[in-house]
Amino acid sequence: MVGMLVLDQDWIDHLYVAPDLTGREIGSELITVAKRERPAGLQLWTFVSNTGAQRFYSQHGFRELQRTDGSGNEERAPDIHYAWQGPSPVLLSS
Repeated sequence: MVGMLVLDQDWIDHLYVAPDLTGREIGSELITVAKRERPAGLQLWTFVSNTGAQRFYSQHGFRELQRTDGSGNEERAPDIHYAWQGPSPVLLSS
């Protein structure tokens, strides 16, 4: 498997790229698919310890909404809630 994207409504539940294939734009292509499929916006969680994911999502327009101590996730690890708001609507003047 090269990569995988799992969407659940406006949530990115899983985004995975095989470790030996990172840096080849596969993750970026999967984000492009997610944005195309959910143009109104997306959200996701990533672990605070995953600094590479934090950089990746920030580069793709996701903004941090919330940080937790991890008490609400299975791993009990601090995490970050990110969201991408989708494109801004174009207002036409009359």
